[in-house]
Amino acid sequence: MFPSSIRGVCGVPDKARHYALTLFALLVLLLGASGDALAHAVAEGDKGYIQEIYGIHLVSFIYLGAKHMVTGYDHILFLLGVIFFLYRMQHIAIYVSLFALGHSTTMLLGVYFNIGINSYLIDAIIGLSVVYKALDNLGAYQRWFGFQPNTKAATLVFGFFHGFGLSTKIIEYEISPNGLVPNLLAFNIGVEIGQLLALGAILIVMGFWRRTAGFLRHAYTANVAMMCAGFVLIGYQLTGLFTA
Repeated sequence: MFPSSIRGVCGVPDKARHYALTLFALLVLLLGASGDALAHAVAEGDKGYIQEIYGIHLVSFIYLGAKHMVTGYDHILFLLGVIFFLYRMQHIAIYVSLFALGHSTTMLLGVYFNIGINSYLIDAIIGLSVVYKALDNLGAYQRWFGFQPNTKAATLVFGFFHGFGLSTKIIEYEISPNGLVPNLLAFNIGVEIGQLLALGAILIVMGFWRRTAGFLRHAYTANVAMMCAGFVLIGYQLTGLFTA
């Protein structure tokens, strides 16, 4: 959360505004070019493989799970928001574990019990999770409502939604019931491996950035850009919901 001396700085540095506008423009282009890639979808080649295989394929599903996580922009944005102001590894481990618990639970149970949610709606909620976390990092809830929501509970709850986003897509691909449980567990292991890889890259970049003198000044702008990215994700999915 930002100290009071930082909160009003978003209108001051032109360079910081330039960074925010550049990031926002890149995300809009990415959304337009990627289509379903940002909607928890699996690549077309992987989709065909999932639909055609029969039996237990542990290594393949580990790979698919890891690939999904490291290319899931909504997951990465949310993770970035969660660890943005966490400096101690034990705190990072707690929050990432809560997110993994939520994500894994609903992904596994959703597929096993065939619980699907409209993919556009669930992905809009996932975009909302990015907006929520960016606003939390900006200290908005304390200023607007006078209280701080439980950040651990929010991370777990939004982890549930992220897991439902993936389970919904897997259900749509009608994965074979033969070997379903081992394959799902392998996929989940892959997701966690991918999450650790993405988290490691984020922490390396954040570690260098935090050593610079302008971190706090540009951190405000980065969270505003993250919030804008979340709104773009929401708008993209709601547009799909009403036009599909």
